[in-house]
Amino acid sequence: MKGRAGMLAYLYGLLTKRISLWLLLIINVLGTIYGFYWYGDQLAATPLHFIWFVPDSPTASLFFVFVLIGFLSRKQSGLIEALAAVTLLKYGVWAVVMNTFQVMEGAPLHWQIIMLNVSHAGMALQALLFMPYFRIKKGHLAAALLWTVFNDFIDYHFHMHPWLSARIMPYIDGIGWFTFLLGLVCVATVYFLNVRQRALRINLPR
Repeated sequence: MKGRAGMLAYLYGLLTKRISLWLLLIINVLGTIYGFYWYGDQLAATPLHFIWFVPDSPTASLFFVFVLIGFLSRKQSGLIEALAAVTLLKYGVWAVVMNTFQVMEGAPLHWQIIMLNVSHAGMALQALLFMPYFRIKKGHLAAALLWTVFNDFIDYHFHMHPWLSARIMPYIDGIGWFTFLLGLVCVATVYFLNVRQRALRINLPR
């Protein structure tokens, strides 16, 4: 047990070194830029007042970019961390499920699907790995809950959700409910792994 705890502490020490944080920042900045580029055609066709509710995944990684900047500058924001944690988990899992679902429905398994699944799984993994370092309070998490519920309302009531394969569009009502419930599960996950674990909170090494 002692050896396992020591190994975990060592791995977390590597994860939170400044060089690691800078590397993750570069990766997430590039991923965010590519994500907004990926949504380019849909954003061009989106009414201006809905524009911020369309690019879900790059918005999540953008939140995490600000989290990493906060870590590097020693100025953490519980609200930004709550938004990042919930959305990274939600849209990381959501994209993997949707991409896998369309392949199961007969869409070809090409390199872009694999790339998207790997990158989005990485988003969710980042949220879990950094969960002990977030300083999220109940009010921050409540704001993240409101954001994710309102975003789902815009996406599935006004049809602003990410463009999906035609093979799974017949299931759009079920996808909407899955997305909503996934958001609630992610909020609960952040609550139990962070907000409720104040006594186990780990500070970033200086």
